Amino acid sequence: MSTTTEQAVPTTATRVADERRRGHRRRWFVEVGWKYLVALAIVFYACFPLVYVLSASFNPRGSLSAANALFSAFDLSNYAALAETKYWSWAGNTLLVAGVSSVGAVIMGAAAAYAFSRFRFSGRRVGLTTLLIVQMFPQALAFVAIFLMLLTLGEVIPALGLNSKIALICVYLGGALGTNTFLMYGFFNTIPVEIDESAKIDGATHAQIFWRLIIPLVTPILAVVALLAFISAFADFIIAKIVLVSEDQWTLAVGMYQWVSNQLSSNWGLFAAGAVLASIPVLVLFLSLQRFIVGGLTAGAVKG
Repeated sequence: MSTTTEQAVPTTATRVADERRRGHRRRWFVEVGWKYLVALAIVFYACFPLVYVLSASFNPRGSLSAANALFSAFDLSNYAALAETKYWSWAGNTLLVAGVSSVGAVIMGAAAAYAFSRFRFSGRRVGLTTLLIVQMFPQALAFVAIFLMLLTLGEVIPALGLNSKIALICVYLGGALGTNTFLMYGFFNTIPVEIDESAKIDGATHAQIFWRLIIPLVTPILAVVALLAFISAFADFIIAKIVLVSEDQWTLAVGMYQWVSNQLSSNWGLFAAGAVLASIPVLVLFLSLQRFIVGGLTAGAVKG
């Protein structure tokens, strides 16, 4: 009798413990576990196209139907074939246009935002309102105007006409100026005006205040604007296609499109290899600016 009772007690305790564990698992799944499933689905949705393109870049057949089985072939012939095209010339054009556009967007946007934030002049509110209204119109409405403007301007100044990288850079700078100004304007307003006033008492000029005091404090927003401007110019196709006419002046987006524009002779393997290599500069830039992007205004002010 005692033996039977002793065997029943641990059995009951075990059942209670099992029920508690199951209850903990259910509560964990309701509170936390489902988030992992959602995150896994999002990661798969975001990474699958990248993996597919990487697999297609190693497939020597050059068709997407041949790349349905991921990494069924591993061949570097597509990457080697890029040397026989003008890919690297297009890459140089793209880096030049995107780099200059990025630096110019930061300088022009920061100067405009500083002026609107710190100075009080006639037309200030009208200027801000005008920038806001202009940004409401879709960019597609300006394509014809840009083409006609550059066509006419090229007759007077060829360097600023069609088929000119300088003209393309100017178009990018003008198109992003309003957005960048508004983006920086709100960030500049968070910096106390007392910093400017104390520097003026010490005899600092507006240029010294701007470059030595304000710019170090707004480094995070400068990094964000630089990254967005670089990616926008790097990946743009429509404006670059309109402005750049000759093959030697093309950017990567325009040049690589020609490889797949003809459905009868599309070379998706070459396109995928070029796309993989083209993603490296953007990835390197993002990783190098990441510490500035996540940095806050307070940390920059404390470090001086």
